[in-house]
Amino acid sequence: MNRKYELVYVVSPDATDDQVTELQTQVEGIVQRLEGQIEKTDNWGRRKLAYEIGHHKEGTYVLHVINGSGELMKEIDRRLKVFDLVIRHLVVRVDEDERIVERRKSIRTEESRRRRVARGLPPDRQPGEGQKELDDDDQDDRFDAVEDVR
Repeated sequence: MNRKYELVYVVSPDATDDQVTELQTQVEGIVQRLEGQIEKTDNWGRRKLAYEIGHHKEGTYVLHVINGSGELMKEIDRRLKVFDLVIRHLVVRVDEDERIVERRKSIRTEESRRRRVARGLPPDRQPGEGQKELDDDDQDDRFDAVEDVR
């Protein structure tokens, strides 16, 4: 059964860009070999760590969004544990969270439609209905007048 996972790993700051690219290629190879699919790969670049890990104060962050099985993620987890360049890694299943968000959104939409019909309005909002949104921050003058209250 294919599920959606996010894999984030932090690579040692001592690693070169070529080594980070090689590591990404190896992860992609594992995913292809075990019949998974990578939706997105994002190299966030070098960033400061929230806390010191070993003697490292910064690292290169990489994110992969992967569709695959649990066995695929176990294999990736096993492989990342033995790479010396990887300081930390984390795999999170996100498809359940997305399903919950979609369910809540549909419940909220149905509730809104029900209330609108009860008030005698069409179930969906019409163009131009509701609060006017400000297109420009320049038009918002609520905080321009500052009073001295001494």
